Amino acid sequence: MADWHDEVFNDRVRFGLKIRRSLYSGQSPYQKIDIFESEQFGRTLTLDGIYMTSEGDEYFYHEMLVHPAMTTAPLIRRILIIGGGDGGTAREVLRYSEVERVVMVEIDSMVVEACKEYLPSIGTAWDDPRLEVVIQDGVAYVKEAQEEPFDVILLDGSDPVGPAEGLFGEDFYHGCERLLQPEGVFALQSESPVLFWDVFLSIVRTLRKIFGRADPYFGSVPIYGAGMWTWTYATRSVDPMMIIGERIERVEPLTRYYNREIHEAAFALPTEIKKELER
Repeated sequence: MADWHDEVFNDRVRFGLKIRRSLYSGQSPYQKIDIFESEQFGRTLTLDGIYMTSEGDEYFYHEMLVHPAMTTAPLIRRILIIGGGDGGTAREVLRYSEVERVVMVEIDSMVVEACKEYLPSIGTAWDDPRLEVVIQDGVAYVKEAQEEPFDVILLDGSDPVGPAEGLFGEDFYHGCERLLQPEGVFALQSESPVLFWDVFLSIVRTLRKIFGRADPYFGSVPIYGAGMWTWTYATRSVDPMMIIGERIERVEPLTRYYNREIHEAAFALPTEIKKELER
């Protein structure tokens, strides 16, 4: 019998990958970390059994988290990443020459070290001198840090369980708003409306209350098994459709999925979601 890894959603939906071999398994103070080689997507990371990323499809997720904010924010000198222990978000951010400093706050040092060793094709920017990795709880960091405001803040967190649960609370979003400069952009993964309808709506509504504007945008991440995935773009003043031409022209040759047409189409709201958010 072949070995499989199955992730089960609410005891109703199952998504599985056939495993060639296990590469790493460890238990940190926060979560169980596993990296294995799958038949379909290559090396794959799970935390507490939940799919996080894989070599074969990570670009769908990382490019869509990063580039809508980075191609529209007026300034992109100072970037804060919360989470992102696999290194993929930092890699995409550091494609931009205008970036001067990236602070990546990750709670679990074991995730970072495991990904550096076993997922080197995803985290290719660890040695960039512009990147500073801070091992700390992101919730505490945005509440307490005495930093010059950031131009873009990116939340690269997992589902709202375990150590990531606090990253979905109103207090955390207020902390991000505190650290964001007035014309800055906050972007985050905001779950699947198919599997996490109430969580998705709560994220968007809470961000609209705090920032004034929050626009969900849509795509797919095959390993997440939900068909539809979302990210949300929150800001006080920036229009997510006002793409800065020279930036997107420079980054498009480097991406595998993201481009101007994908950006513009991603912000179109499905009818049921549009109606719900207009209530």
